Amino acid sequence: MDFTPFKINLFVFAKLPSAYLCGVRAKEITPDFCKVSVRYRWINQNPFRSMYFAVQAMAAELSTGSLVMMYIKTSQRNVSMLVASSKSSFSKKATGTITFICSDGQMVSETIQKAIVTGEPQTMWLKSIGTNEDDIIVSEMEFEWTVKAKP
Repeated sequence: MDFTPFKINLFVFAKLPSAYLCGVRAKEITPDFCKVSVRYRWINQNPFRSMYFAVQAMAAELSTGSLVMMYIKTSQRNVSMLVASSKSSFSKKATGTITFICSDGQMVSETIQKAIVTGEPQTMWLKSIGTNEDDIIVSEMEFEWTVKAKP
């Protein structure tokens, strides 16, 4: 799979239908970063008239996981990936369109290469920052990804 926003969104539709129904969409991916956005709507609301935290987590995770998948594909090796843990903080109500950006592409590349060279599982903490339409941070999420090269 080439890593374009369109193909990532097809993947989300096929493999993560709840994220797709909630409006999570990849907008841009480069070797350095991935941008994912989601718009506050009825389907993804909480009782406090803002976006449910789990929807934000789906968008944030996709921004980190897409980079991991892209670099695994680029390596042309069989590498497994798994979220081992996560952390999050919320600083403002999430309304309107929230955009999550993970800018840890270089770390992903280096960690996957290290897993391939050493044959040992590697972990990395990838951060995704969610901002609203006024570029105000509404949430920050970190995911600990584990990658392991398969023989």
